[in-house]
Amino acid sequence: MTESLLGVADELYGLGLAEFTPARDARAKALKGEDAVLSKAVKALKKPSTAAWVVNVLVRHETEQVEQVLAMGAALREAQAAMSGDDLRTLTRQRRQLTAAVTTQARGVAASLGMKVTQAVADQVELTLTAAMVDENCSAAVRSGLLVTALATTGLAAEDPTLSVAVPEALGFAATAHEAAPDGRPDLHVVADPDADEKARAAAQELLDDTEADLERATAALTETSGAVEALEARTMQLQAEIDELRRQLARLESAAEDTDDELADAEDARSEAQAAVREATRARDAARKALDKLS
Repeated sequence: MTESLLGVADELYGLGLAEFTPARDARAKALKGEDAVLSKAVKALKKPSTAAWVVNVLVRHETEQVEQVLAMGAALREAQAAMSGDDLRTLTRQRRQLTAAVTTQARGVAASLGMKVTQAVADQVELTLTAAMVDENCSAAVRSGLLVTALATTGLAAEDPTLSVAVPEALGFAATAHEAAPDGRPDLHVVADPDADEKARAAAQELLDDTEADLERATAALTETSGAVEALEARTMQLQAEIDELRRQLARLESAAEDTDDELADAEDARSEAQAAVREATRARDAARKALDKLS
């Protein structure tokens, strides 16, 4: 039954979000007379959250792009064990850039299917893609195209993905790629354009100009941020030097306090002895005075 259920689920989770529930119920009803167990399993399939649906359609409509992301995630997981702290921070930045770019692509796919993706949903999509790059099982969950909820990760650990897929057997299953145009219309065959080469060169030149401009801006940003980093490093060194000096002063004060405590203890002992001597002298004087009074 598992194979049949996965096949039905593959079809249902590739539909539009609004179509899922009526299509699932209709399929469960149709199967009721043929396979009651399968019918019940189909009926139990959960409707995906909006973020999970966006990832599911991305996997189907941009299969090659998603596979590249997952392959890069696998390579990074293998490499990160030997990386230094700086390399890991660089890796994290690169991972964020990649997941952000693919999330933008996912929003475009969803828009072509009539779904406007909010920023909150986009954030969940990006978290799901990050989890897929960080964790092998999350990668398998994304590849299945059978997500019902978004995935999440903290640092280098991810949650159990079996809780986020339609059925546990989804791990190891690969969603069927959709070759048709996203809006469901058949692909159109375009008549060859005699100016295609010239237009391609113009487009390539425009792309080159744009990327050079991007590079110039990025270089300027790097210069600015590098200056900020250097200033902050210098400030950090200055503050550390001040902290070290304060620690030395504190050590001197603590030593002086200990010496003063010793001197105070000695002074208190001397005072106690003096007080005892005063009391003894007072008693002797009083005794002498009484003796004198008796003789008078």
